[in-house]
Amino acid sequence: MSKDAAWDNLKQLLFAVIMAVIIKTSVVEAYKIPSESMEDTLLVGDFLLANKFIYGARLPFVDWQLPAFTDPVQGDVVIFIYPKDGVTKYIKRCVAVGGDTLFIRDRVVYVNGEVFDLPEHGKFLNPRIQPRKPGGQNSVDNYGPYIVPEGHYFMMGDNRDNSYDSRGWGVVPRANVLGEAMMIHWSWSDDNYPSPDVSIKDPLSVPRMFIYNAVHFAQKVRWSRLFSIID
Repeated sequence: MSKDAAWDNLKQLLFAVIMAVIIKTSVVEAYKIPSESMEDTLLVGDFLLANKFIYGARLPFVDWQLPAFTDPVQGDVVIFIYPKDGVTKYIKRCVAVGGDTLFIRDRVVYVNGEVFDLPEHGKFLNPRIQPRKPGGQNSVDNYGPYIVPEGHYFMMGDNRDNSYDSRGWGVVPRANVLGEAMMIHWSWSDDNYPSPDVSIKDPLSVPRMFIYNAVHFAQKVRWSRLFSIID
């Protein structure tokens, strides 16, 4: 291969890598659901694609943000940076936006006096409604009234009794918003056929795990969830 041909191939490879980075960081990014806080809308083992462009994507390598097509609105499933550590990525449902008055009474969510219904696949696990704490302090089932500050969002998980969300740690600033969840592109369950443990002390544990998952591949994929739209 000539030097010119090698250089052309290298340029094409570099261009492809740069474009992949731009798309991943600015347009669409993949996320894995690690917890049960959004069940049964999203399940542990779901892999989803998020639209980062709609809320104003940040360009890689430079601290520039593209204009947003829209801001998060009530009902959106949003990926954001957890405001308490500035690093961890969370996914919750936007329940109220800046200027809204939120009030939760016996698990019923009211926003500006209107009921915000539990999402179609949302749920409660605890049969007992949590009353207010001593001194009238908020509980997860009785909260507010609270006026969401401008430029912030009140986020809650659809699995209301198993979600650490704005009821516990506060609201999400606009700068922490990353994207809107769009579609589940892959879903893998470890419930019925749990994978064997992998141990550094057992060199055969890795191939054993791969073989086990290959044998039970058809049973572990949640086929009905593939390419489903998130709402």
